[in-house]
Amino acid sequence: MTALLQMSRLQTTCRTNLRLCFQTLPNHTHIRKEHNTPSPITLVERARTKFPQSVAIVEGDGKSIKYVDLLRDSGALAKKILAAAGVSDMQDKCVCFLAPPTYEYVVMQWAIWRSGGIAVPMCTQHPKNELEYVLQDTRATLALAHPQYSADLSEAAKASGCKVQTVIQEAVDDNLDSGVGLPTAISPKRRAMMIYTSGTTGRPKGVVTTHDGLQAQICSLVEAWAWKPTDRIANVLPLHHVHGVVNVVACALWSGATCEMPVKLHPAEVWARFRSAGAPPLTLFMAVPTIYSRLIAAWDKLPPEEQMASTAAAAKLRLMVSGSAALPQPVFDRWQQVGGQTLLERYGMTEIGMALSNTLHARQPGCVGQPLPGVSVRIVDANEEEVPMGESGELRIKGQTVFQEYWGRPEATAKEFDADGWFKTGDVAAFDEACSSFQILGRASVDIIKSGGYKLSALDIERVLLEHEDIEECAVLGLDDEQWGQRVAAQVMLAAGSPPMTVETLRAWCSDRMAKYKAPSALKLTAAIPRNAMGKVNKKELLKNW
Repeated sequence: MTALLQMSRLQTTCRTNLRLCFQTLPNHTHIRKEHNTPSPITLVERARTKFPQSVAIVEGDGKSIKYVDLLRDSGALAKKILAAAGVSDMQDKCVCFLAPPTYEYVVMQWAIWRSGGIAVPMCTQHPKNELEYVLQDTRATLALAHPQYSADLSEAAKASGCKVQTVIQEAVDDNLDSGVGLPTAISPKRRAMMIYTSGTTGRPKGVVTTHDGLQAQICSLVEAWAWKPTDRIANVLPLHHVHGVVNVVACALWSGATCEMPVKLHPAEVWARFRSAGAPPLTLFMAVPTIYSRLIAAWDKLPPEEQMASTAAAAKLRLMVSGSAALPQPVFDRWQQVGGQTLLERYGMTEIGMALSNTLHARQPGCVGQPLPGVSVRIVDANEEEVPMGESGELRIKGQTVFQEYWGRPEATAKEFDADGWFKTGDVAAFDEACSSFQILGRASVDIIKSGGYKLSALDIERVLLEHEDIEECAVLGLDDEQWGQRVAAQVMLAAGSPPMTVETLRAWCSDRMAKYKAPSALKLTAAIPRNAMGKVNKKELLKNW
C-alpha cells in the first residue's frame, strides 16, 4: 500500500456535482476534500435573500405557504418571545417547544432562532415526566406549545416554573417588516439547536449544535444528495431527531424546495400520495426501515392494478433514503421490487449529523457508503491505534458537523473526544474494500458479542435471520455465559400464521447460512419487538427481561 493511497474505488475521479473523492492516508484515515460551503448564514437569512416567493410548506389540507409567509409569521412570534421574556435578545437561552410536525413547528423553530434562543424540540409522545426532565435539564424559563399540547406542557412545567406560551397562528399584517425589532447580528458561532439523545446509555443528554455547525450538516447533505429548488418531499418522520429535523425539513428549506407536512400519513396514504395525479409529484422520500417494512406490507394488500400503479409512481422519485437504524437486506431487496428503487442508506447520529452515505450512483446493501463532504473518518482499536484496512474497530469522526457540547455536562463532553479531537461514536465499523464502503457492525456496548474468542456482529446475524420466511422482526443479543463469555440469543417476532419455532429448528435453518458459533443458542418468541420513534431497539432493556 503506497504512502498516499488514492482509492479509485472511492471515486478518485471526482464528479463535478458531488466532489466525491477522498484520500486514505498512511494510517487509513479517510478525509473528504473541501466542498463548497457558502459563507455562514442562517436558514432564515438564506430564505429572505434567495427565494422569498417560493412555496416552502404545504400543509395537510393542501394549503401552500411561501417562504415570505414563514418569515413574516416567525418574525411576529419572535417578538412575542422577546416580550414574554422581557429582553431584546434571548442570548442563547433554551426555548423548548412542543408541536406536531406541521407548519406551526417550523414557525416556532425559526422564531426561537430569530429571537436569539436555542430551539429545543420536544417529543409529542413523551409522558409528563419526560417533558418535565427536558424543561428542568435545559433550565428553560419559557416554552412554546401548539394548542393541541398546551395543557400537557403547562402541567409538566409546574415543577420547573417555566412559563408556557400557547402559539396560535393568527392573521399577521402582510406589510409587516418581520425583521424590525429583532436581534440583527446572530453570530454563526452561537448555539442554534439542542436535540436530546435517545437515552440508551443513561438519562438523555442535550446535544448542542451551533448555527454554523447546523449549516455544515445541511450543506453536506445538499451537496451529496443534489438537492434542488425544484425538489419536493413529504415528511413522515417525528421532528425531535436529526433525521426529520435536518435531513428532511432543514435541507428542503435551505434548498428552496417544498416540504409537505401532513400531520401523519398511514402507509396506504403514502402510496396514495406517490400515485397522486392531482398534486405536484414528490422527488424525494426519507424514512426509517420500519416505515419501509410497513409500506411493503400495505402494498401487499393492494389490488393488482393499484400495486402496479404504486410501484410505477414510486419509481419516478429521484431518491429514497433509509436511516436511523440498520436496513435489513430483505427490506432492501423487496423495496427494489415494490418501490422500484434502490434505497440509499446512510449513517449518522445526534452528535455528528450525517457522516457516511452511499452515493447517488452506487449503493450497496449492508453498507453505509463513504464520508460525506467535510467529514473525516478513522477506525481505531482498543489501544487507540488505527486498524489495518478491512479490520474492525471503533468509528471516530471529525469535522464542522460535529456538535459543540452536551448541555451542562462539560465532563461528559470531554469524555466523548480523544486527545486528537476525534469524536468517539461508540459504533464498531470496518471498511469493506470489495464494495469500497464502510459497514457498521453495531454498538460496541450491545451489538458486538464476544463468544468463545470470536467477536460477532449482532447486526450481521440479524440480517441473516430476517431472510427466514417466518421471521417478521428480530433482535440479536449477547447473554452472559460462564463458559463462552457470551452466547448468542435471538428475540423473534414471527409473521402471522407461522408455525411454532424452537431454538433447534432455528439452528438447523442457520446451519448452511452462517458459522455454527454465530447461530443463536437461545430463542425467545415475542408478540412485538419494542422500538422507539426512530425505529431503534433498546437492547439494554431487552436484556433485562431475559
